Amino acid sequence: MADAEKMVKEIEALGAKLGEARSSIAAQIIGQQEVVDLSLTALLSGGHALLMGLPGLGKTLLVDTLSTVMGLSTNRVQFTPDLMPADILGSEVLDTAKDGSRSFRFIEGPIFAQLLMADEINRASPRTQSALLQAMQERSVAIAGKDRPLPAPFHVLATQNPLEQEGTYPLPEAQLDRFLIQINVRYPDRATERDILMATTGTKDAVAHKVFTPKQLIAAQELVRKMPVGDAVVEHILDLVRACRPNEADASDLVQRTVAWGPGPRAAQALMLTVRAKALLEGRLAPSLDDVAALAEPVLTHRMALSFAARAEGQELNDVIAQTLAHVSTRKAAA
Repeated sequence: MADAEKMVKEIEALGAKLGEARSSIAAQIIGQQEVVDLSLTALLSGGHALLMGLPGLGKTLLVDTLSTVMGLSTNRVQFTPDLMPADILGSEVLDTAKDGSRSFRFIEGPIFAQLLMADEINRASPRTQSALLQAMQERSVAIAGKDRPLPAPFHVLATQNPLEQEGTYPLPEAQLDRFLIQINVRYPDRATERDILMATTGTKDAVAHKVFTPKQLIAAQELVRKMPVGDAVVEHILDLVRACRPNEADASDLVQRTVAWGPGPRAAQALMLTVRAKALLEGRLAPSLDDVAALAEPVLTHRMALSFAARAEGQELNDVIAQTLAHVSTRKAAA
């Protein structure tokens, strides 16, 4: 009982601190509340996020603001076709001392930061992409036969332009699975765009302030993993993920007809973490079925693929996920 009361107090205290963090971010990021919340959800869950959006929608500003508010060291890498793995990971150089002796010295690459922005990740070659994505998974890099751990916490926020694909190397599906969630950054509505114009074309710019430290973020990530999840939510996650696989008996006719391959167990793990983080962001003590519905698209979209015939028919993954979610909910209500 004492442990439960202690957890409640910790969750309430962290919820208040997250409220302050959201307010600080809102001083610089006008509108885009869903994007901000999903980014914070990824950080609280200890994962990486893929930001999909056209240029000029504030993705770089978002990463800079998050690094300030969360107290994280940050680096930015602009991915280009000629970028090599050593440009990201680092390399050893041969130094000559004054006495003529020589020794190797390791120079850290930009990946040695707590928050790395990988800008236009699909413009780099598959070799360079693989080097980054391996480090994301293992949280260490191997240079000259020596494993070098990355800073803790370690997060990557990568960006992609969803329309301009000329001269790019699309990420393989197995590597996309390394990202906890995919965040779609859309155009602001008219009122929000007006607010942006008024706030960013004056003589003073709003400034975000530091709210968290790296140690506090790590403690928050540990608390997220301790949050209780009801059996109903766990079963709903399993039902949804399994219903998105075309070879499962639970799959609907729509999924069997349109989906080439569905999400693996990592998708269910991602949902288990992110629904807890979402509940924490909203000041609740445990996640609900609504949290699963809200996070289904960001978690599942990049872990599924439509068949060629479905794409030719104009089917879209977000519609398939929404209809599958409705199918699962209807079947559960009827049971």
